Amino acid sequence: MSNKIDETALEQVLKDIRWNRDGLVPAVVQDVESGQVLMLAYMNAEALKRTVKEGRACYYSRSRQSLWLKGETSGHFQEVVDLRFDCDRDAVLLLVKQTGVACHENYFSCFHNKIAVKEGEESGEPQEQENDGLWTTVGEPGVRPDASLGRIMETLAETIRQRNLERPEGSYTTYLFTKGLDKILKKVGEECAEVIIAAKNNAPDEIRYETADLLYHLLVLLEDRKIGLEEIAAELGSRRGKKSVIKDR
Repeated sequence: MSNKIDETALEQVLKDIRWNRDGLVPAVVQDVESGQVLMLAYMNAEALKRTVKEGRACYYSRSRQSLWLKGETSGHFQEVVDLRFDCDRDAVLLLVKQTGVACHENYFSCFHNKIAVKEGEESGEPQEQENDGLWTTVGEPGVRPDASLGRIMETLAETIRQRNLERPEGSYTTYLFTKGLDKILKKVGEECAEVIIAAKNNAPDEIRYETADLLYHLLVLLEDRKIGLEEIAAELGSRRGKKSVIKDR
């Protein structure tokens, strides 16, 4: 988030939010890369204002009755990417880039206790069981979950877009955009062939490596042609549930 803000607009937002009788609003915090909900905290007007201005999550501690900058003592800061309030204006959502872990118990998310809502449901690898196994602790302390392919593709597409705009020297992505469409198409074709060869050789490591290369070059091609991932997602979504006519090609 930019720290260049319109003070008048910010003050209006603070007026629009429906603070509770203690002058607080619940803040749901979500990791922008993995999509995981990290924690629930509270903000007062000063905490929200500081968050917007500094770009790092700041909350209000109800036990200490004071502001606290997340990560100030642990180093586990939360860089705010997006900030929203809900339709009732009585809760806010922070999308953040989490440094380290969010939970004081050293888990990535504070929501690491899973309730078994179905009979016989597996709750992952339990660290501890309570209430006759009705809930278990899932995940491992200090371990950050892998981001989904979709999240990684979105992040990579944004990086490629920035490279195209800024054209930093020494960047391979800059090199491709400078050389133009024909070079990009050549690389896409080469990587397609590499994936085919790896598959024919039944080489899993090579398949993973070459597929990653192909996806990267496809993203470069999409950026060059000004086609966003959301357009590809919409096209795939439109095909869902439709019956296709099988033809030999």
